[in-house]
Amino acid sequence: MNGARIASLRRGRLVRVAAALTLCAGTLSGVSACGSETGPPVVTWYVNPDNGGQKRLAQRCADASNGAYSVDVQTLPNDASQQREQLVRRLAAKDSSIDVMSLDPPFVAEFANAGFLRPFDTADVATFTDGVLDGPLKTAYWKDQLVAAPFWANTQLLWFRKSVVQAAGVDPGAPSFTWDAMIKAAEGQHKVIGVQANRYEGYMVWINALVVSAGGQIIGNTEAGKNATPDIASPAGDAAARVVGDLARSPAAPPAMSTAGEEESRSAFQGQSGSFMVNWPYVYSAAQGDVKSGATTQSVVDDIGWARYPRVLADQPSKPPLGGIDLAVGAYSEHARQAVDLVRCATSLKSNVDYMLDSGNPAAKGAAYDDPQVRKAFPMATLIRQSINEAGPRPVTPYYNDVSTSVQLTWHPADEVRAPGTPKETATFMSEVLKGQRLL
Repeated sequence: MNGARIASLRRGRLVRVAAALTLCAGTLSGVSACGSETGPPVVTWYVNPDNGGQKRLAQRCADASNGAYSVDVQTLPNDASQQREQLVRRLAAKDSSIDVMSLDPPFVAEFANAGFLRPFDTADVATFTDGVLDGPLKTAYWKDQLVAAPFWANTQLLWFRKSVVQAAGVDPGAPSFTWDAMIKAAEGQHKVIGVQANRYEGYMVWINALVVSAGGQIIGNTEAGKNATPDIASPAGDAAARVVGDLARSPAAPPAMSTAGEEESRSAFQGQSGSFMVNWPYVYSAAQGDVKSGATTQSVVDDIGWARYPRVLADQPSKPPLGGIDLAVGAYSEHARQAVDLVRCATSLKSNVDYMLDSGNPAAKGAAYDDPQVRKAFPMATLIRQSINEAGPRPVTPYYNDVSTSVQLTWHPADEVRAPGTPKETATFMSEVLKGQRLL
């Protein structure tokens, strides 16, 4: 091939490349014509498992955006710790596919401290906080910045069998009703109490609720990071240890208590030996579902009553557990504007009501509990709202996983928990873990 022919081919290629670059520089409906798909941005939402309610809500929000975005829902593992691990690994690698994530509130501080979350603009703060109950609102900030939007909240109630409390002659709704009184009542009726005492986050929920209800805290000075002060070795920690150990070693302990989670405790409560249970509000609709499936009878559901979480000390109001989900925008999202729009839609009052009715998970906004449909579906709606508003959050610290795991390891199994030995062991173990002197 001669030099003139080669030069001609090169000129032709340059013309084609220049034309392609010109096309790529243009846009079609705001989307680059090269290197990406046409159409609205796809916002990826990583959700915790539910009954599909978040996916249905995502579709409604996408439809309401009038084509501004579509939503791809990715479901995280069932276990909260596994959810955290998967998200941390992706975000540590600066994964831009994480646009919105459903976060367990205790992990918000850790993610924000690591720079994994995009703080909301000042102009959006009122949108995401107005009307939100006090409990979940405490979980949404880190270093005075709103880094997450409360989506749904949760709390535990004391559930009881009406026939059992009548036979025992006790009133679970009395202001002075304590764990000790409940254990004695169950023992007297040869019944069991449903709790979550497996070595997982649900056990930490129970222990923390006992400690804060007794006027203490598991760890203090959390702004000091790894130099925070474990405070569980205290009168409040000892009171919590006595409740756990006394129940685990009593006839009121259900079989295999130290491997029980929410569903195991619900099963024991609905069985013939059930008397009391601490658990989330979903158990009421779950029991009704069991009637439809034939797993239980309507008489069991009719026998279920509810009251505020029991006290540890008779003269001190309880601090019910706080759960739920906050929504946060990933720091590396390439669709931050659309992601914030999705969060705005998903956390609206209407979405709070719709999602509560669809999934059975309580709303974060107080006004949702006044909705007639909510009150019909949840006859204990007022109590749920009060419990969420007055709940005791788990420690807010960027090292929450270390704190929680330290408690779970040293308080398990439940029948070996004793005061003051167990709280002291936990404080020492936790301090060493935080300072890197000991591995989990």
